[in-house]
Amino acid sequence: MKVLFISNDPTIFVANSAARTRMRAYAEAIGELHILSSANADAMEEQDGNLFLHPIHSWKLFRVRALAKRAHELILKHGIEVVSAQDPFEHGLAALRAVANMRAKLHIQVHTDFLSPWFIKSDNWRSPSVRMPLLNRWRRRIADEVLSKADGIRVVSEHVKTSLVARYGNKIKEPSVIPVAVNAIVPVPARLPEHQFTFALIAVGRLEPEKRVEDILATLKLVAKQYPMVGLFIVGEGSERGRLERMARTLGLADRVIFLGERSDARALMASAQAFIQASAYEGYSRTLVEAALAKVPIITTDVGIVGEVFKGYDDVLSAPVADPTALSLHIVGLIEDNAVRHQLPIHAEAVALVHLTSVGDIPSRIALDLSQTLGHE
Repeated sequence: MKVLFISNDPTIFVANSAARTRMRAYAEAIGELHILSSANADAMEEQDGNLFLHPIHSWKLFRVRALAKRAHELILKHGIEVVSAQDPFEHGLAALRAVANMRAKLHIQVHTDFLSPWFIKSDNWRSPSVRMPLLNRWRRRIADEVLSKADGIRVVSEHVKTSLVARYGNKIKEPSVIPVAVNAIVPVPARLPEHQFTFALIAVGRLEPEKRVEDILATLKLVAKQYPMVGLFIVGEGSERGRLERMARTLGLADRVIFLGERSDARALMASAQAFIQASAYEGYSRTLVEAALAKVPIITTDVGIVGEVFKGYDDVLSAPVADPTALSLHIVGLIEDNAVRHQLPIHAEAVALVHLTSVGDIPSRIALDLSQTLGHE
């Protein structure tokens, strides 16, 4: 089978990256996999076994047109049978245009809960305001068109499938649920940088609006009044970093918040913290929750992604509503003051994560089968 992924992950062009490793596994299961993705200026066309990488360099304003044109060329040149887009928005629209009047089938991946009200909502009275992209309203409308014309749809959780079925009913193909691949091998713990905290929180993820790191800073401000020994490490990069650094200074938290940037040892660092914290507005899956569970660190999270589906609130993780720093702060205080909870939560979460990873099976093989079924093959 010959498949083309339309992606937006420049790290695929880095030979030793986690994304490249995943794509090699997918290519092995699929047969021949081509990946078209926006990339850094130095990225080149490359073949890695039966994985073929095609970078594209274009301004964001013209990217849909550039992706569609190049994808169309690749379909003709390589006899592509299925074009799979990583989202139903810009990449889905490019894929839809690329397969127009072609024999290639359209497959759409839905990795995010774009039907959550928080996809377009910025705040409430309990939380700081977050600048959600104005494009998200347009993206929902694009998804309506793209998903209705897809020959196959893959989602990453039952929660996302339920939301799609509720909105579209029989106007779309029934989505298949294939979770995100997570490496079950736990790295050796790595020490956090030198600090004076006796209770260290760690947040790991892209510093983008939907992650609502602002709520974590607001939470820390509430906790710090009573527990001055609490500090926060933030691992990750993104468009919001400068804004978040300014917010930390404004809140008087400059000495309590340490930005570590992108770290290849993020999973190893988790194990050295006293708690993992996530305040996302929405998630399709949330791989970092599984990684934190495997790192045996207590988890505080908003009620998103696979919370409720895999991890149960108050049994495995401490969950809170989106945009509620007060609720998050109470969970931090609970972990500080209750040794039993701090000890038992990670045990439960790790056990649940291991069962979950066993149940999902071989993700590359499942993805290959899903793409094959898009062609009408069993």
